[in-house]
Amino acid sequence: MGRLDTAGRSTTSNLNSTITNFSVTPKEVDGVENNKENHYDNEDFQENFAYYDEIPEYKTTINAFATWVLGKGWKADTNTQAILENISGMGEDTFTSILWNMIVIKKFHGDAYAEVVRNDAHQIINLKPLNPARMRTIVNKQGLITGYEQLDKPQGKRQGKRFNPTQIFHIMNDRVADSIRGNGITQGIKWVIDSRREAMEDWKRISHRSTIRVMYVDQDKPEKLTFLKGQYKDAIENGEVMILPSKKGETGFEDLNLPPVEAFLQWIRYLEDVFYKAVGVPKIVLGGSALPEGDSKVSFLSFEPVYIREIEGLRMDLWNQLAIRVEFSPPVSLKDKVQENEVKNSSQIGFQQNDAEAGVGE
Repeated sequence: MGRLDTAGRSTTSNLNSTITNFSVTPKEVDGVENNKENHYDNEDFQENFAYYDEIPEYKTTINAFATWVLGKGWKADTNTQAILENISGMGEDTFTSILWNMIVIKKFHGDAYAEVVRNDAHQIINLKPLNPARMRTIVNKQGLITGYEQLDKPQGKRQGKRFNPTQIFHIMNDRVADSIRGNGITQGIKWVIDSRREAMEDWKRISHRSTIRVMYVDQDKPEKLTFLKGQYKDAIENGEVMILPSKKGETGFEDLNLPPVEAFLQWIRYLEDVFYKAVGVPKIVLGGSALPEGDSKVSFLSFEPVYIREIEGLRMDLWNQLAIRVEFSPPVSLKDKVQENEVKNSSQIGFQQNDAEAGVGE
């Protein structure tokens, strides 16, 4: 880019020296190494939990996802149902609330654990959710889980209670390659959450400061400045008035004005849209969306394969790990209703039967 130096000569500048191109750092999965034992500690659980617990829209979205998976209940044969209905976790839980708890943790963190309690006949009598921050997953060099340890404290170095694989019910989120852990979604969307919260805090701060009145006082009259500062002491401390020295003839009050809000709102809305796409739960599922009806239908139907996959994964985890056969009742699908409405409303365009079928992954 050209510019003039102090002598009027034309020189050039190199923008490559000041602008850094975006790139990602190569990353290896937490996979199996050639050791007799390999282990994974949930060292980032506390940070992930903080995001879940302190960001209301994140918490609500994750909770809604788990509710959609389990909200219609489950069915089992008479004997299995009698066993599961007596599971109480810490004493006030139910089989459904324990699974809901684990899906929530699995989604935002990656791994969720529960201790399996059995009677002398080896029948399951309870499931107790555990704190992932204190859990260590142990695998052999073939990549098979050989046990678990409950550490004496979060990220503790000393060994605690040891469990064999049948004593822990363990579910993982989106495990890839030979990783020995699940992949929660928190780490991947931290930037979006942080950016949105910062934008909201920025506007809050600007809005608050716009309520301050500025009083300009002639700087040649320090005694008046001192007097006014004393007179408005409480207002200054409460952030209601700001007193500044000025030139003679420029004294008086002035109100601060808010900058145009639309630029802030567009950025916040954009980040909100990215947030829901990254979490994988359409905003309409939570009961709020400004989308047209046709787009809302597509968003709703595209969510069906997501929670159905979760339902099927949970069903197989219960069978493979606990030999419990449970069938979950998914929420009512909109596909048939949408197709029926499309037939009745031939003037509606942009959403046809093929779209509905594609939306549910058939």
